[in-house]
Amino acid sequence: MEIKDIKEKSSKYLFQNYGRADLAFESGEGCILHGYDGKDYLDLVAGIAVNALGYAHPDWVSAVQKQAARAAHISNLYLIKEQADLAEKIASVTPGELNRTLFVNSGAEANEAALKTAVRYTGRGKILSALDGFHGRTSASLGATGQEKYRKSFEPLISDSYGYFEFGNCEQVKSMVGKDTAAVLVEPVQGESGVRIASAEFFRTVRDVCSDNGALMICDEVQTGLGRTGQWYGIENYGVVPDMITMAKALGGGLPVGALSSTDEISSVMVPGTHGTTFGGNPMVCAAGCAVIDVMKRDGLIEHSRETGAKWIRDLKMIDSPDIREIRGLGLMIGIEMNSSENALRIQKYCRDNGVLINVCHGSTLRLIPPLILTDAQKDTFTALLKECL
Repeated sequence: MEIKDIKEKSSKYLFQNYGRADLAFESGEGCILHGYDGKDYLDLVAGIAVNALGYAHPDWVSAVQKQAARAAHISNLYLIKEQADLAEKIASVTPGELNRTLFVNSGAEANEAALKTAVRYTGRGKILSALDGFHGRTSASLGATGQEKYRKSFEPLISDSYGYFEFGNCEQVKSMVGKDTAAVLVEPVQGESGVRIASAEFFRTVRDVCSDNGALMICDEVQTGLGRTGQWYGIENYGVVPDMITMAKALGGGLPVGALSSTDEISSVMVPGTHGTTFGGNPMVCAAGCAVIDVMKRDGLIEHSRETGAKWIRDLKMIDSPDIREIRGLGLMIGIEMNSSENALRIQKYCRDNGVLINVCHGSTLRLIPPLILTDAQKDTFTALLKECL
C-alpha cells in the first residue's frame, strides 16, 4: 500500500482530530522505522516517549508472543498473576514506600485515579497544578491541565475545583496550598510545554507545603518515568519522595498501560467499587511491562539515558547559533528552544527529509525523546543535521 492510499482511507473513515504528517510506517527495528515510502528513519520521538526499548526488541516481542498464546485478557474479577508480577517489579524501582500499584490503560486515566484517590483520602476538593502543565484529556486530568488551549470549549466538563500556579514559583505554591487542598499535581519536567525544568528547591517546597497542610503530592511521571530523565523517575533528580506517582508511556513498551503507585495507607481508601477498569492491567500489557523493566535493569538503560543525555546536551550547547535560545533537558528528554516556530518547523522538515524524526512542541521547541537504547552514533547524526540546517 502507498502513503496516498493510507491518507485517502484515513481521511474518509477517521475522526480528523490529529494533524498528521504525510508519513506512514510499515515496521521498525531498534531506533529505526521503515516507511511505506521505502525510506528508513531514525526515530527520536519514540511514539512520544513510549517505545523506550525501541521497536521489535526481542525480549519484549518474546514476552508478548508468549502471553498472547496463553491469555491476552482476564477480568479483574479474578486474580491475575502477570499483574501481581508487574506490580512487584514497579515496587522494586519506586522511591520511598510507594509499593502499591493500581493499573489502568493510559496516563490520563492514571491521573484520574490519582485525583480520585487524593479526594477520597483527604476528604477535600481543591486540586492545584502548574500553568503550562499537561496531565491528559479526560475530564479531571483536563481540568488539571494548566493550558487554556486544551480546555477551551470543554469548560462544561470541568469543575471549579482547580487552581494553577507558576511552575517553579515557590512563593506562589506556599500561598495557594491550604487546608482545603486535596493534592498538588506536578510534572518533574514539563514535557508538552517545551521540556521545562524547575529547581530542586521548588519540588522540596511542594513536598514540605503538602506535608504541612495534609495535602498529597502527586508526581505525573507519565512522560518522565522509567528512565527518561536518567533516573527511574524524574522526581528522583530532586531528592523528593511524593505521595503518589502516575506513569504510562514507557511502561508498556508500546502497549497501552498506565499505573498509579502509592503507599499502603493511601491506597487503602480505594476499596472495591471505588474505581475500576475493564482492560486495566490485563495479562498482555503486564507481560510487556515486566519485560520492559527487566531489560532496563539488565542492560543498564537508566544509566545509559543519564550518560548519553548529558553528553548530547553538552554537544548541543557547543553549537553557536543565534537561532537557538536555550537548550534544556535531563537524560534523554531534551528541548532545544528556537527563536521562532518557523525555524523549529524548518529544522523538523530538514531532519525528516534527511531521515530523522523529531518533534516540535509548544510552538518553537525541538523535543528529543528517543528510545533509551539510542547509540552515540545515532545522537551524533541528529547533531550534525542540526548544524547543517542552521
